[in-house]
Amino acid sequence: MRTSELAGQAGVNTETLRYYERRGLLAQPPRTPGGYRDYPAATVELLRFIKRAQELGFTLGEVEELLHLEGGGPDSCDTARALAEHRRADLAARIRDLQRMHDTLADLVATCDLPRADRSCALLEAIEHRPEATHEA
Repeated sequence: MRTSELAGQAGVNTETLRYYERRGLLAQPPRTPGGYRDYPAATVELLRFIKRAQELGFTLGEVEELLHLEGGGPDSCDTARALAEHRRADLAARIRDLQRMHDTLADLVATCDLPRADRSCALLEAIEHRPEATHEA
């Protein structure tokens, strides 16, 4: 299957395919007599695996590690579990950060409910009063 057909079936850009080849996530496909890449049909499922893993928050380095674990038995399962637990902990930390940001914005928005004469825009002030960058001479 040619590059554009594969990209369409897997829902990726053709440059993504070339990037994955350079990274070693995809094997270099054989070429047709006309010089076109000729990917095996199984590559579609491989690309879907890569994209799904990325959607779950795995980095391409971790995806590469997961690909090497495929079919590797119980030890591979333990390694995959460790990667998933690490990703889960990372997501939990990001969720906590997002919740703090959400709560801070909610507090800033709540000041807008004060009578007009008694309020200033805390949101605009918070944005306006950021620390100045220091420039060394």
